[in-house]
Amino acid sequence: VVSTQSTAAKVDTIKHNVKEGKEKAFNRMNSYVAKVILDITSSARFDGAMNVDINEISMNLVPFPRANYLVPGIAPLYSPKIPQQRHLDAIFTDVFSPGHQLCRVDLRKGIFLSSALLVRGDVQVSDVRRNIDKLSENTRFIYWNRDGWKTGLCGVAPIKQQYSVLSLSNNTAIRYTFEGLRERFRKLYARRAHLHHYLNVDGMDGEQVEAAYESLNNQIAFYDQMESAQPLDVARPRVM
Repeated sequence: VVSTQSTAAKVDTIKHNVKEGKEKAFNRMNSYVAKVILDITSSARFDGAMNVDINEISMNLVPFPRANYLVPGIAPLYSPKIPQQRHLDAIFTDVFSPGHQLCRVDLRKGIFLSSALLVRGDVQVSDVRRNIDKLSENTRFIYWNRDGWKTGLCGVAPIKQQYSVLSLSNNTAIRYTFEGLRERFRKLYARRAHLHHYLNVDGMDGEQVEAAYESLNNQIAFYDQMESAQPLDVARPRVM
């Protein structure tokens, strides 16, 4: 399982959510990455009503070997110097908005293959269920996994916060990130720019670079296929 994060997205997040403050941008980026790790591992460190083992994330969120790129989102976005209090229901909405993603992805443009919500704090199971029902009304899941939610509930909130939500979204919109990566690679590779750094490494040759490019193309094609998938129209047998 790969948690996809990008520097550009974290810069966007910082600009979108911070108005004032002397905290350095890179310190804020590092704190976001650390928060994702802390939230994912919280169930291994604290008690909770529905603790989630890390292995369950892979088991429930990755339906195919290629579909192993998860987009993390966090809410609320919090700085000790700039506290931001949000209502619990608003946090569940925020965590899927573009400004709260740690990868530059608009989840509304893709289809969810699965999604996890890891909640921390004094939150009831009924609160989680109510918000999932509300989110499901405007969230597009692939037809064979309409109820593809995985939830975790840890009773211990992050320091200086009442509660928090971490989302891990397996969404086909990640293909736009890969398409941007492919375009940047294509421009550099056409001029063989920076290639010597890799070819000077023992065991690395040009064929492996070509293979990596082909693998990226296949990854994009896979998500295209998932987006265009339609349920099979199987005729029911007639009763004679």
